[in-house]
Amino acid sequence: MIKFKHIAFLLASLLLLTNCAKRGTITGGKKDTIAPKIINSLPENFTTNFKGNEIKINFDELIKVKDINKQLIISPPMKKQPIIVPQGSASKYISIKILDTLAPNTTYSFNFGQSITDNNEGNPYSQFKYVLSTGSYVDSLTVVGKVKDAYEQKPDSFISVMLYDAKTFTDSTVFKETPLYITNTLDSLKVFSLENLKEGSYKIIALKDKANNNKYNPDTDKIGFIDYPITIPTTDMFEIELFQEKKPFKTFKPTQESNNKLFLGYEGDFKNTSISATYDNKEVPIKVVRFPEKNKDSVQIFYPNVKMDSIQITVKNGTYLKNFTSRLKNLKESDSLNIENKTGAVLPFRNTFVLKTSTPVVTIDESKIILKNKDSVAVKFTSKYHDFDQEIAFDFKKEENEKYTIELLPGAIKDFYEKSNDSLKFNFATKQLSDYGNLKINLINVKRFPFIVELLDKNEVLYSANSTKETSISFESIEPRLYTIRIIYDDNSDNEWTTGNYLAKKQAEEIIYFPKLIDVRANWDVEQDFILD
Repeated sequence: MIKFKHIAFLLASLLLLTNCAKRGTITGGKKDTIAPKIINSLPENFTTNFKGNEIKINFDELIKVKDINKQLIISPPMKKQPIIVPQGSASKYISIKILDTLAPNTTYSFNFGQSITDNNEGNPYSQFKYVLSTGSYVDSLTVVGKVKDAYEQKPDSFISVMLYDAKTFTDSTVFKETPLYITNTLDSLKVFSLENLKEGSYKIIALKDKANNNKYNPDTDKIGFIDYPITIPTTDMFEIELFQEKKPFKTFKPTQESNNKLFLGYEGDFKNTSISATYDNKEVPIKVVRFPEKNKDSVQIFYPNVKMDSIQITVKNGTYLKNFTSRLKNLKESDSLNIENKTGAVLPFRNTFVLKTSTPVVTIDESKIILKNKDSVAVKFTSKYHDFDQEIAFDFKKEENEKYTIELLPGAIKDFYEKSNDSLKFNFATKQLSDYGNLKINLINVKRFPFIVELLDKNEVLYSANSTKETSISFESIEPRLYTIRIIYDDNSDNEWTTGNYLAKKQAEEIIYFPKLIDVRANWDVEQDFILD
């Protein structure tokens, strides 16, 4: 009995210990949220009379260096990038080996941005900057400002802001030379601060530098500039607006896409372009229309279905003149007349009903087109063909909550190839006016005319209006949604936004965004004041 009691006691004790062990788990304590600290640096930060070629920075814990190519800003820029170790692996130090010959009496800064983090939790040592001078003192002047995009509401990240010596600066400097000083907005800042600067007169330039070479490439980069030299020291805060220059107009060799159509790619502004064609020194009739895909810099050239082994295309735009000879192959397919409903099943009250054609239209016989409502009552209409877009727009008095049928009898539409449509019917309807909203915008402090008012949804312009004298603009019967409002000062009166030109010293046309989204709801009348500061 005594043995059994001892055994029972022992089993109960073990069971109790096991249960106690299951109730809790070992934890590592609180999460580390503290950034690494610098113990020392050799030579010390802000050292003067620097003569060496290596810098070592020691930390109190293991750190990692990441995205150093994007995050590190060296000002003034070095022709040969220094070697920085370690990268990717953990270490308690950073070593910077300088490969360039440093300029005398110059202050250099190494801004690491967000690249230094602790090894365990990734806590960043934010905006750490190491500064040295090859002279007897460290330059300490500063220029601050912010960057803005000329067209988009939010600017790009990683914008380089650069200073050049105003005494030696020419228009070609930004294409050929690196700046004296540089900083970058990195991935989170829209403001900039150029620090450790010498007193003097400078030209200031901002770049969205795709090649990351501190030189301006108009084909890929956005640029912003201040028209005048700035003098340092200064207490001014500068705003620099970046824009993408429109490329000079040029075209590329046409490609044959079917037995009666070429595609012609281009760069720049197509607006004032004329295109003609010849074969065997005789003019060939052609039709030039927009490429069907949105924002595609190409046009379609339709030519007759006649036997030709080649066709000569001449493109003119201002002083631009280019001749192409396209060898024609006998392809299986030829474009034929096809007509589609572009509007869809519901016709908004602000819009016209639109049919899209696959080939250019030559004639429209309205006597062979019948528009009826749901009671089969004929509705009067007018039609207009937009050649470049290959669209037929039908305008008529629309009624609320109505169903319509538009019927095209055979021969109503005749295209460039003398082909006519077969019998076609398209059905569509309208909604009630109460399904839409109205928006009135009262513009305050308008500086000049004309201007353009645009309503956008996710960067797509849905509605626009031009004004030459009115400061209150109404948009009636618009779709319920959240809208972005922007104003464009249309200084050249071409009814669209015009970008800038660096060499011409021309800034982009000014755009002002309303700071909030405007909620337009069904059956609502919204009136909004917009102060143009």
